[in-house]
Amino acid sequence: MSANPATPTPARRRIPGIPSVPFWAQIVTGLVLGALLGWLARSQDISWLHTTLGQIGDIFVQLLKLAVAPLVFFAILVSITNLRKVNNAARLAGRTLLWFMITSLIAVAIGLAIGLLTDPGAGTGLTPKDGAKPDHAGSWIDFLTGIVPTDVVTPFTELNVLQIVFMAAVAGIAALKLGDRAKPVLALSEAVLELLQKALWWVIRLAPLGTVGLIGYAIADYGWDLIGKYATFTADVYIGCAIVLFGVYPLLLATVAKLNPLQFYKGAWPAIQLAFVSRSSVGTMPVTQKSTERLGVPKEYTSFAVPFGATTKMDGCAAIYPALAAIFIAQIFDVQLGIQDYLLIAFVSVVGSAATAGLTGATVMLTLTLSTLGLPLEGVGLLLAIDPVLDMMRTATNVAGQALVPVIVAAREKILDLDAYNSASASPVDEPEPEPRATDEPGAVPAVA
Repeated sequence: MSANPATPTPARRRIPGIPSVPFWAQIVTGLVLGALLGWLARSQDISWLHTTLGQIGDIFVQLLKLAVAPLVFFAILVSITNLRKVNNAARLAGRTLLWFMITSLIAVAIGLAIGLLTDPGAGTGLTPKDGAKPDHAGSWIDFLTGIVPTDVVTPFTELNVLQIVFMAAVAGIAALKLGDRAKPVLALSEAVLELLQKALWWVIRLAPLGTVGLIGYAIADYGWDLIGKYATFTADVYIGCAIVLFGVYPLLLATVAKLNPLQFYKGAWPAIQLAFVSRSSVGTMPVTQKSTERLGVPKEYTSFAVPFGATTKMDGCAAIYPALAAIFIAQIFDVQLGIQDYLLIAFVSVVGSAATAGLTGATVMLTLTLSTLGLPLEGVGLLLAIDPVLDMMRTATNVAGQALVPVIVAAREKILDLDAYNSASASPVDEPEPEPRATDEPGAVPAVA
């Protein structure tokens, strides 16, 4: 049985006489222009261009960050309460978490295999003196004690996403328990979420301009010499992510979900390309959710799985990267890793991936991995300079996985709209329009066989 057919995408407004440029073409143009301007700023030592590129990139990232805290809170709250509309909600949630863990385990295994085969820390010329301890370090104690906030304001001002997720989950579960008495709060939360998504969509439209600044500044500031020192490690991260993104994911779709992998990439492509540019799983979340719905996953399930995945499901940042980085840092500091250490890396990647929600990027996950293995935290400093280049591919892999798991679960539970999936295209996801409020009666998603 399939879910209700997807709502037709509204026609995009166009200005008469001016051709519409596809969003992917705008992104590619931004990449090329940013690379050229960055090279020009560095080669000709044009300081004002260097500064301008940095300011453009910073403003774009800051606009994304501005929406992160409230977006995560209301998205998680609404997604949990939406489970009341889904038959077998506990089963779907359990299957989603299980597949998050399965794909993370596969990803970390690939990262370890590539690291052991290529020795990314050999021949770099880097020494322990080149590293420095990070300002923020992760440990299991910090992770466990840091979940519960000391007040309701600090997590939003300091952008501690993990604590925001905790508060949103508590509020969502409480709203479910209150039932009809919580309807006014739920209506307000859904309205605020729509408002935030509308505003974030405007920021997303600025992604091509943000691309110019982010790529241009990276090249102007770091140049190609820095990448040369980390050539093997950078190649390992990109190859590992590519294997997962274009090897493991299609294999799972074809064998486990019995679906055409090409259709998945057509539907998910807008989210994947935006993730590559923005380097933000949460910032990409509205596009990921819309893309997943367009692939035929019921909205009631997608509204839970995608926000949940955007804060906990990170195959690039929390699996491939820390596995390779641990091997890289161990080689720089001349520390021998044994089989038990590799098993610990896999354990941390599968169980501790939610820790990546605590800080921007994968730094907290890496420090958590290093502290578990007993490796020097100064090794984090070795990788900070190259991090922006790595983060693009890592985030694209994260977001692809966040869209993949709901599709697999929906297909296996017989709630995937196959007509919508097979007709999905790579066209840009249009700005979402407000939808009529759904009824509160359960059964919006067909029952699981």
